[in-house]
Amino acid sequence: MNTNRYDSMIYNKSGKSGLKLPAVSLGLWHNFGTEAAMDTMQEMLLTAFNHGITHFDLANNYGPEPGSAEVNFGKILKQSFQGYRDELVISTKAGFPMWSGPYGDWGSRKYLLSSLDQSLNRMQLDYVDIFYHHRMDPDTPLEETMGALASAVQSGKALYAGISNYDRKTTEKAIAIMKGLRCPLIINQVRYSIYDRHIELDGLKPYCEENGLGLIIFSPLAQGLLSTRYLQGIPQDSRINKDHRFLKEDALTEERLNSIQKLNELAGKRNQTLAQMALSWVLKDDAITSVLIGASRASQILENIEAIHHTDFTQEELDDIDRYSF
Repeated sequence: MNTNRYDSMIYNKSGKSGLKLPAVSLGLWHNFGTEAAMDTMQEMLLTAFNHGITHFDLANNYGPEPGSAEVNFGKILKQSFQGYRDELVISTKAGFPMWSGPYGDWGSRKYLLSSLDQSLNRMQLDYVDIFYHHRMDPDTPLEETMGALASAVQSGKALYAGISNYDRKTTEKAIAIMKGLRCPLIINQVRYSIYDRHIELDGLKPYCEENGLGLIIFSPLAQGLLSTRYLQGIPQDSRINKDHRFLKEDALTEERLNSIQKLNELAGKRNQTLAQMALSWVLKDDAITSVLIGASRASQILENIEAIHHTDFTQEELDDIDRYSF
């Protein structure tokens, strides 16, 4: 391993907790499932760690197939990260459909704790550092869901509890419940980008900052729109062609393509790629603990890490980004 791996990475405390996360974390949502090559996955994980990325983010249903990302991650951990577990922050989540029947989805105590046991088994771990509830459940009492997270921590199977995709109102309630259980939430994982500012509009972002809850951001590149990938049309291997659940072809309107072009030109003036500028924009605020990146090759990780060193924006640049993105 690179003995200088911590020298250039920035680490931020997650809310009021003592846990520090790298400014850039690696998400294993795509490209770590059954269709991925083991040597490519291994290279990406080692490249990330050797450049200071200590946090690897998973969920029970990551793949494809569901669970396969955790299985592959566990194999690589055993093969290449022996002796480094205490230098890693590993997170997983439960909340989306994982197995058939009434107990494999949402936020019941039965589902969450069973899912955590399954995740630990797939990754060959005794504990995860962060265990998240992956999405709000309209039918399960929030007290039950938060109680399950607290039990996970109290059992030693998770060190910290988190929530994901929670809105402002539900986050407030969750924080209050967990305070009563003496198991504070330390982080909320939410979607945020130049093109998606809902956590500003509903007040979640300032609320989390004021109340000591970390924010870790997923989809900072808006499913690849905030990159040069679609400037010349839709590539054959793009996510639009591969998986229509997340990004649809009609998202690339003439107006949107013009917006991407304008943002790309602005990034060039900053001596950044569009992807780097998009990540820097997310990381510019103290409220943000970390940003999750996805990657299909190691070179993308190295490119994205550079964003942490260029988070200063002039007011003119911020105004231009606002004008080009709405």
